[in-house]
Amino acid sequence: MSIKGTTQAVNTGERRAGLRIDVDTYRGTLEGVPRLLEILDKYNIKASFFFSVGPDNMGRHLWRLIRPKFLSKMLRSRAASLYGWDILFKGTLWPGPEIGRKLAYIIHDTALAGHEIGFHAWDHHAWQMKIEQMPADEIKRQIKSGVNLLKEITGKYPVASASPGWRTTEKVLTEKEKFDFSYNSDCRGDRVFYPLVKGELLKTPQVPVTLPTYDEVIGANGVTEKNYNDFILSKIVPDNLNVYTIHAEVEGIACAQMFSDLIVKAQDRGIGFVPLSILIPPEGSIPAAEISLKTFPGREGTLAVQQNLIEQAA
Repeated sequence: MSIKGTTQAVNTGERRAGLRIDVDTYRGTLEGVPRLLEILDKYNIKASFFFSVGPDNMGRHLWRLIRPKFLSKMLRSRAASLYGWDILFKGTLWPGPEIGRKLAYIIHDTALAGHEIGFHAWDHHAWQMKIEQMPADEIKRQIKSGVNLLKEITGKYPVASASPGWRTTEKVLTEKEKFDFSYNSDCRGDRVFYPLVKGELLKTPQVPVTLPTYDEVIGANGVTEKNYNDFILSKIVPDNLNVYTIHAEVEGIACAQMFSDLIVKAQDRGIGFVPLSILIPPEGSIPAAEISLKTFPGREGTLAVQQNLIEQAA
């Protein structure tokens, strides 16, 4: 069976982590991405950027403050000071700006710098809030709109896709198979794998995120601004899949210096950050697994999580 994917294997004994950068908002693209490009260039690091390119309606999440778990997370992570009020209210009083059209030059600069360019969302808010009820044709339309715009901006087909908030469904996985992605990163887990959907082995590998994000752990279980970097680096284990997600709105703005310090500490410990495609092993060694929706520490609601490995994909 012919299966899409790269043939680059992870070198055993080497401590390295895939660096996934999610860009959710207009401000994250405008301010966070250029700052991250400066930091990554300084330390000669390439990463995988996943861009939201349609309307920025992220302020519509504010109604979720009535949910205790979401409110607790917002207070624990100091969201108002972290993200800024312009992000928190974007798309509430008037339609949100279309990110890809207005800030195409920043996405183009990211591609020119040699980073992997991936599709994150058309409307990030709509995906997070409605994806479980969204019909297949609307899922396809949103993906196609984003893919076409990224291709127009960069001149190349986006390498991969990554579902916002790790919210994905069987319909999403099936629809993504219709696009020419080298890999997807739609769930949390611990191994690169091929998804099984209703008994069918899909052809696009999943590169799951293995490490917690800033907003999931900060302010909980003794994790503070002072020890956050050491906490994250302690989770990077030799010979394991290590994938770390940062957000342009956080590590690219309010926490930019902390992220820069993380890189320095990582290099001192012999840990290197790489694009996610580098972590995909040869086809014959990639197992299969199912994905299910589960609650996850530090997050409201459910998200996609890799289940027990089922078989070796051949």
